Amino acid sequence: MKKQERALEIYERLSKRYPAPEPALDWTTAWELLVATVLAAQCTDERVNKVTPHFFAKWPSIGDVAQAEIPELEDMVRSTGFFRNKAKNLKSAAQRIMETYGGEIPKNMKELITLPGVARKTANIVLSNAFGINEGIAVDTHVKRLTYRMGLTRNTDPVRIEKDLMPLYPSETWGDVNHFLVYYGREVCNARKPKCDICELNDICPKNGVNK
Repeated sequence: MKKQERALEIYERLSKRYPAPEPALDWTTAWELLVATVLAAQCTDERVNKVTPHFFAKWPSIGDVAQAEIPELEDMVRSTGFFRNKAKNLKSAAQRIMETYGGEIPKNMKELITLPGVARKTANIVLSNAFGINEGIAVDTHVKRLTYRMGLTRNTDPVRIEKDLMPLYPSETWGDVNHFLVYYGREVCNARKPKCDICELNDICPKNGVNK
């Protein structure tokens, strides 16, 4: 089976398993999704979802975060790990949004990645889910692991992986590709012990890096 044929078959099967994909993070605005995604780095979505309600109750707007005190931000996000960098980046990002973009979240990749703490993964998640704009495919640890195992890339760098994946799928599916692989990576194709015996992709997966 050729790579693109396999990629589309994976998409087709997972779309039946996950008919209504959406982020596991809780959010209502683009800013809330951006904050949650930044906090989710090296942290579980469950933990982030416990922190963000308190975060936005204390600082409801972007302007509020821009004016917040760093020690208070650090205390709020401490349980998500790497809290000093996350607090600094969120405050700096809020300040840049207020000063440069008139308090509005940018709606393109070029401007989003100028925000402190926002790389392509976060920008792709915000663009796709908050604005319905697909400029790329968000590559997190699950997407990185699964696409290698399934023979869709040989790269390990997220930017290179994204470039490998984008030609394999129609652009309108890019957001869902991320969701499907994240869900499946958590439920079946996990890092330490993939459940190949019950995997519905078993017959088309080359299982790169997996004990066969």
